[in-house]
Amino acid sequence: MKKILLKSALLPAQDGARVVDILIAGNRFARIGIVSPEESAGAEVVDCSRFAVFPAFYNGHTHAAMSLLRGYADDMPLQKWLQEYIWPFEAKLTGGDIELACRLAFLEMIKSGTVFFADMYWHRERTIKIVEEMGIRAAVGVTFAESLMTAEQIEGNFKFLAAHTGESDRVSLAVAPHSVYTVGEKMLKRCADFARVENFFVHTHLSETVKELEDCEKQYGCSPVRLLERTGMLDSKLAAAHCVHFSDDDMKAFVDSGATAVLNPCSNLKLASGIPPIDRLLNAKAKVALGTDGDSSNNNLDMHEEMKLAALLAKVQGGAEMLPAYDALKMATVNAARAYGLADVGEIREGYLADCLLVDLKNERMVPSHNLVSNWVYAADSSCIDSVICNGKFVMRGRHVDGEEEIVRDAEACAKRLASAT
Repeated sequence: MKKILLKSALLPAQDGARVVDILIAGNRFARIGIVSPEESAGAEVVDCSRFAVFPAFYNGHTHAAMSLLRGYADDMPLQKWLQEYIWPFEAKLTGGDIELACRLAFLEMIKSGTVFFADMYWHRERTIKIVEEMGIRAAVGVTFAESLMTAEQIEGNFKFLAAHTGESDRVSLAVAPHSVYTVGEKMLKRCADFARVENFFVHTHLSETVKELEDCEKQYGCSPVRLLERTGMLDSKLAAAHCVHFSDDDMKAFVDSGATAVLNPCSNLKLASGIPPIDRLLNAKAKVALGTDGDSSNNNLDMHEEMKLAALLAKVQGGAEMLPAYDALKMATVNAARAYGLADVGEIREGYLADCLLVDLKNERMVPSHNLVSNWVYAADSSCIDSVICNGKFVMRGRHVDGEEEIVRDAEACAKRLASAT
């Protein structure tokens, strides 16, 4: 069994920090604190005297292969953005293009400290292939969108899910009805019933824009939250992205269900969809996590940026004491992991899967260190991350990811080819 000893690392906590040795054995944290010579025998020793060890980020909502659309269509509202630009561009993507796009997205995630993402996109086999290749984790959504799919494609999705195709120790599947404006009530109910029988989590967009609410009320006589409740989808295994527009009635129903709100404040602000009600969600004791949305709407996959923005917006809404740094960090790490059923990740704890970041304490943004967690949330950025470990293995070391130059070169060429074909 391969072992790694992170020697003399600074481990943050809510009430301070301490210097510890961290032994990784196989893919788990085996010992944190004092590690005996017998336990560490044969381990690769990594001097961490200049590093803090933080939990890695878990991205609760994104569209990874949209990395090729970064900057393609900006500065317009969501429906125009989708219908006139994004969906026509996406129609040209081949399976090979998806693989290139995923490599670029995963490179960006790794370089900014993310080791897990919840995806909602097409060509799921291609996504799974590159996840396995690059050594990270994913909950890959099998996407349903009746307005964009044939009946045969929909049935193929259910068959794919029923066979649990592609699942592994680092890849799970999720039922992913796109939204209430692309999936009808009967199909929402079918997805909810199927997920319950097959024990899948459900990943969807919810209450993102005012137009979505108005159209849902007109078509179904209720809000999107109440429509999900009516179809049986609103429960503790639902991860709902955005959740920008909740009435008090929606809020109560959502919180009572045990569902998780996966907030995407950068994307919501850029598309002028609104500001997620972070203070109201937290005051109502909702389960809250964070995601980036896609590269085409954010326009990056940097969970650190999302974490800081969420903390700042919460303070504007609810006062300076709302969402302190330690709680904001949890929203970007363990909370997002729990939203997809990952029970033993997201924290630096003995017995947990070994996912972590080595953050450079000598980076100018980490100095001085009156409060390590505060520095990480409010002062730092992804340039402070020296190395990333996922499942007990380095996926970035010394700011370098294997093959990164080739990934960037191939993605540039692919994006130019696709743009010229419009």
